[in-house]
Amino acid sequence: MSRNRINLVTIGIMLSLFLAAMEATVVATAMPTIVGQLGGLEHYSWVFSAYMLTSTTTVPLYGKLSDLYGRRKLYIFAMGLFLVGSILCGQSNSMTQLVFARALQGLGAGGIMPLAFILIGEMFTLEERAKMQGFFSGVWGVSSIIGPLLGGFLVDQLSWHWVFYINIPPGLLGAALVAFAWRDQVHGHARPAVDYAGAALLTASVVALLLGLVEFGTSTSWTLIAASIVLFILLLWVESRATDPILPIPLFRDRLFTTSITHGILAGWALFGSLSFIPLFVQSVLGTNATQAGITIAPMLLGWVTASIIGTRFLLKIGYRRLAITGTALLAIGTFLMSRADANTTRTMLMVFVSLMGTGMGFSIPPFLIAVQTTVERRQLGTATSTMQFSRSIGGTLGVSVMGAALSARLASNISASGLDPKLVSQLLDPLPGAQAVINEGARIAVADAITVVFVLAFVAAGLALLATLFTPRKELRERTTESEPMLISAD
Repeated sequence: MSRNRINLVTIGIMLSLFLAAMEATVVATAMPTIVGQLGGLEHYSWVFSAYMLTSTTTVPLYGKLSDLYGRRKLYIFAMGLFLVGSILCGQSNSMTQLVFARALQGLGAGGIMPLAFILIGEMFTLEERAKMQGFFSGVWGVSSIIGPLLGGFLVDQLSWHWVFYINIPPGLLGAALVAFAWRDQVHGHARPAVDYAGAALLTASVVALLLGLVEFGTSTSWTLIAASIVLFILLLWVESRATDPILPIPLFRDRLFTTSITHGILAGWALFGSLSFIPLFVQSVLGTNATQAGITIAPMLLGWVTASIIGTRFLLKIGYRRLAITGTALLAIGTFLMSRADANTTRTMLMVFVSLMGTGMGFSIPPFLIAVQTTVERRQLGTATSTMQFSRSIGGTLGVSVMGAALSARLASNISASGLDPKLVSQLLDPLPGAQAVINEGARIAVADAITVVFVLAFVAAGLALLATLFTPRKELRERTTESEPMLISAD
């Protein structure tokens, strides 16, 4: 493609990343108010889980379809689904409507992020990707400042419905730029059938697992978990015989790829799971409004951005392995500090903790992404990239589901033990506007104790991610000049 077209596509991708970052901060900021008004705390994790479930299970399918049929059509289709889902979310008047709209929104989101990174990997070389990462990280930096402030303003001054409508302008513009400027590149003549059986089994196994985790401890939950294991075994059997599998089993023979996927699952669990519950902690336990809760999580993404910019500039000098280990260690430290938070923790302390977590992700995620994109064959670029995105998404989905179940169980136990009225907890989430709510201190402590369990689970996941990262191979990064002939670029 010409330089002008590359520039236009790059702007479109930046808008997509801006949209994704806004979604994370704006919605997370608004969720305590939304759930307080529409359904109560017991439904909190479902609004996240519905979105993350559909976005997670469709990521590998988008990557494979884009390898076979081109990136442009899939990107436009994904953005269209996301925007329609956003409109329906904003029009929701009940928790059921919101959950279904979030599921539709997730169907589109499952394509936007992986396709954006696939386009980056296809347009730029290794050195260019390392340099461009700073620009793309800058988008996250801007949105991490604007998102929480805008989300809090919309919730406090207008209505939570507007946190979904805000997606429409950047989404339409980004889709238009990519549709106009992108020209698909053909990497092979064969067009094998899409592995729909694998996609269906993957979706069914994840759905069964998540449903089992939500009601964990009941006979039904054990049945669902057992079913998910059977479905996953069947998935592996089908994928090992598929001509062009949706789950790239051959790639898992490479230790770098396997380590990257393991790190993605565990780090996604730790960070995205925590991100979903930190605003709840800040608003219900510390007694702040939505705007202040949004500002509290902003350092997480700012740390991610800063670390990405710094880390990628030194990637080729210090090696991806050292960078990834350093980042994961910081993530583990940040989650450990969060696990010690209680009703006496200040917002300033929380901002320090989340900044460490974000910095850790910024140092660890880009090195793995760049290393894998550099070492896989070009025809597998889409599949490998989307599978890495899938690993972080499934980690976040599992994290939110398990954390939500743990939160509900611990909170119910605390309320029962202390004899509190459950309505006092709802009052923490959605105090009457224009009035100073009388908050029961016992309810605040009960919620704080329950959310602390969530952060302990995040720390366990981050610790396991650090352990997995230590097994990262000391491997040379090679830019492939052809499908099978690599060129030495750097070594760790």
